[in-house]
Amino acid sequence: MQDACDSITVPILADSKKGTTSFFKTSFNGLNSLLGIAVLSVPYALSCGGWASLILLLVIPSATCYTGILIKKCMEADANIRTYPDIGEKAFGARGRLVVSIFMNLELYLITIGFLILVADNLHNMFPNLEVSMQGWFVINGHQTCLLLAAVIIMPTVWIHNLTTLSYVSATGIVATLVIAGSVVWSGAFDGVGFNQKGVLFNWSGLPTSLSLYTLCYCSHPIFPTLYTSMRNRKQFEWVLILCFVINTAVCVSMAILGYLMFGSQLQSQITLNLPTNTLSAKVATYTALVNPVAKYALFLKPIVDAIESQLLSAHGKRICSAFTGSLLLCTTLLVALTIPYYGIFMSFIGAFTTVIGSILLPCFCYLRICGACVDLGFELVVIRSTVLMGLLILVVGTYTCLLQIFENLYM
Repeated sequence: MQDACDSITVPILADSKKGTTSFFKTSFNGLNSLLGIAVLSVPYALSCGGWASLILLLVIPSATCYTGILIKKCMEADANIRTYPDIGEKAFGARGRLVVSIFMNLELYLITIGFLILVADNLHNMFPNLEVSMQGWFVINGHQTCLLLAAVIIMPTVWIHNLTTLSYVSATGIVATLVIAGSVVWSGAFDGVGFNQKGVLFNWSGLPTSLSLYTLCYCSHPIFPTLYTSMRNRKQFEWVLILCFVINTAVCVSMAILGYLMFGSQLQSQITLNLPTNTLSAKVATYTALVNPVAKYALFLKPIVDAIESQLLSAHGKRICSAFTGSLLLCTTLLVALTIPYYGIFMSFIGAFTTVIGSILLPCFCYLRICGACVDLGFELVVIRSTVLMGLLILVVGTYTCLLQIFENLYM
């Protein structure tokens, strides 16, 4: 039986035969995995840290691109490695596989919660007066109503057993990002918003949030093994990574600068929430931002459903209904979203915690374990240690800041 963690976490438009995917198609798949909903929050991240934090938006992709190359080197060390959990197992045995699998699925689960909050935020922005009232004694406020509506909209997608159609819809992530970016530019240039905000040079208190959200833009490492094994010429994979990271960084930097020039310190957690709701460009950006997470939700949830079913199958000798499992997981993500409906804080937590572990720390540790004894690291060891140090800094400071913000919002 296939391990659920072997499932790819985003749609991969690869050829059916082993190792036949071209450089172009692999680059498309890699870029599609990188360009996600995190781009919507990059302007907010810049507003938190100030103009000087843009330096981090160059340092972090350099580090994460390097750890992607480390994953490639791990796979070159053993032809039997095909997935990210395989790397963990090669490095640290069964425990390594378990740790990698846990953080892969945890990140997917947390991102699906972020999808729900994103959809609800944009629906609430479009319909601010929407709420449910039961004879005046029971009232569900506007945002909670939109969260429930988002769950209802997404629910049918988790019942679909064959996700091929959703995979291809989700694979339009590159187009969706370009449409949103174009709509933002149009709104600033032609809809009266302008690019007149000066912002601040540096904001120390907002730096942890900036670090966390910038890191979130580079959280695709679990699928790199799949991309690597699908390639016709695997020697080109390093150039695929470099190309994808350069383009993704260019888009992120552009979105951050334009958004900050447009709205300054008034930026919300998603730039679509700042756009004037009565203009066509804003509606195009908002609807595009809504479609993408709705299409991706079931795809991101599927590996978790498979993992649960595989465990129950081995324990009880029978397969439970995927639709029931998916629906139950959707309900749990809804409960979390209702409890912690803070998109910016939530996505910062994902970036600071699971992305740092999965995309920075684990590749470094696994590479040192697999290849450290047979490779003269030299200067490379200094780079790896510096990368690990940076990852630990983001992990500790970013996670602490996010948890503190959640506590303050819930109990203060």
